[in-house]
Amino acid sequence: MNIPAETLRTIAKTHDSFYLYDERSILERTGRLKAAFPSVEFLYSVKCNPAPRVLACIFGQGFGADAASLGEVLRAEQAGLQREQIYYSAPGKTMADIEGALSKAVLIADSLDEIRRIEDAAARAGRTEEIGIRINPNFSFYGGPGEASKFGIDEDQAAAFLREEDCPHVRVTGIHVHLHSQELDAGVLERYYENLLALAERMETGCGLRLAYVNMGSGIGIPYSGEDVPLDVEKLGAAAAEKLEEFRRRRPGLRLMIETGRYAVGKSGLYGTKVLDRKVSRGKTYIIAKNTLNGFIRPSVEKMVEHCSRDSRPPMWEPLFTHAGAFGFYTLKEDEPREEVTLVGNLCTATDVVAENILLPRLECGDLVVITNAGAYAAVLSPMQFASQERPAELFLTAAGEVLE
Repeated sequence: MNIPAETLRTIAKTHDSFYLYDERSILERTGRLKAAFPSVEFLYSVKCNPAPRVLACIFGQGFGADAASLGEVLRAEQAGLQREQIYYSAPGKTMADIEGALSKAVLIADSLDEIRRIEDAAARAGRTEEIGIRINPNFSFYGGPGEASKFGIDEDQAAAFLREEDCPHVRVTGIHVHLHSQELDAGVLERYYENLLALAERMETGCGLRLAYVNMGSGIGIPYSGEDVPLDVEKLGAAAAEKLEEFRRRRPGLRLMIETGRYAVGKSGLYGTKVLDRKVSRGKTYIIAKNTLNGFIRPSVEKMVEHCSRDSRPPMWEPLFTHAGAFGFYTLKEDEPREEVTLVGNLCTATDVVAENILLPRLECGDLVVITNAGAYAAVLSPMQFASQERPAELFLTAAGEVLE
């Protein structure tokens, strides 16, 4: 992602804090996924970033929607997707959620009781509903035995239910598995895909299913720091291609899906915040910026984890925390001498810290600080109602160079 400095200066004239999503970067990343997996359908994980222009851009590339709420189902519908392009998978759906989504999305049941609720809703509507089920398989993401989870139906429970219970208004035509996010090892993902295909075969042969699709979930990660080795999606696609095609030859017409996770947008967004004040306290320089913790919370969560954890490399706790050093900071004064500063926000709380003891060019009131990796799990997670501050703007930079609200 390479945003011209002049574009940022122009935006900063009218916005004290803002997100900027880059269409050119989004198109490049979605194009890489399609080229690497030509026989796979992609579902955009709406919860990463539901900004309307972002949705229009990604859905315009032929991607469907992975919706985690009825609200996201409606956003996808408003963006122009048809029912068969929207897959609604989330735990704890209410009856209102189910009834509201029946005609708008493909429901992915997350529990046995939810299958029964869908059966009741479909019976009242006088229709037979084709649904998917989310399975918690007998294997883990890294290949060990299955683990307890709030998500999905344990594989053995799902198989027993499908063999023994009669739901005349529900027909299971798809399975969905998602076990992990933010993976950068292509070998791990390749083995995960192999296990998923074997699971699909077990469900078909053991339960008499005729699957129309298998949603293999997400997992494709992005590099956050210079220490991260980027996932080679082309290598992953080439390594998985033979197994995927062999599976489809045995089951012609079966659709394979992968969710994008944060890959499509995570590195296609930045956060800009204007310096409001600077002060020196007992020899330590503080730069006070607009809307930090309450505008882009993840850098502040990173600082909190570092302060609270005794582990030098705390484990991921996605989507709030990936690892230390996950965000870069730069200014529009990079050629000037640097000083050590702590970057904080304008909230009345001592936890409003986004970076400590970092080297930045000398910043004065009105200067802009830019934070990277702000395209996914950024605006959607941040507590923008905190202290009733003005919300950051969300802007979209078109491939033609136009900035849109």
